[in-house]
Amino acid sequence: MTTTVEQNMALLRTAYQLVESSELDEAAQMLTENFVANVPGSPDPLHGREIWQHGTKIMKDAFPDLKIDVQDMFGVGDKVTVLVHFRGTHRGAFQQFEATGRQVGYRSVEVYRFEGGRIAEEWVAPDLMSLMQQISPTAAGH
Repeated sequence: MTTTVEQNMALLRTAYQLVESSELDEAAQMLTENFVANVPGSPDPLHGREIWQHGTKIMKDAFPDLKIDVQDMFGVGDKVTVLVHFRGTHRGAFQQFEATGRQVGYRSVEVYRFEGGRIAEEWVAPDLMSLMQQISPTAAGH
């Protein structure tokens, strides 16, 4: 018999696969309606599937070939923690930087809380400093 933790981890892997294949509407359906995002740079949590979808679309527009490599995943109770590595090609504007065509990669530590078989809340800590250094006009080699 599958435990809830195993079900949650499988659901999260499916959500990452949907993001990779740009099926953002389908991925958003895996979130609760009152989904909460705790993200760096925002003093208060953000609420709603639309917020998640908007942020994810920005990443996919900037890095359309985004690949998500789950390096480690473990869960306890209603939470799953993931060590993940993102990589892709900078083909669209991201924050203040226009597309560079560079291959980039960065890591993130992410914690998800599940409720009723859906993702209810996330805490994400992506290494945006590393990403910004890679796409900055002053990056090595340019």
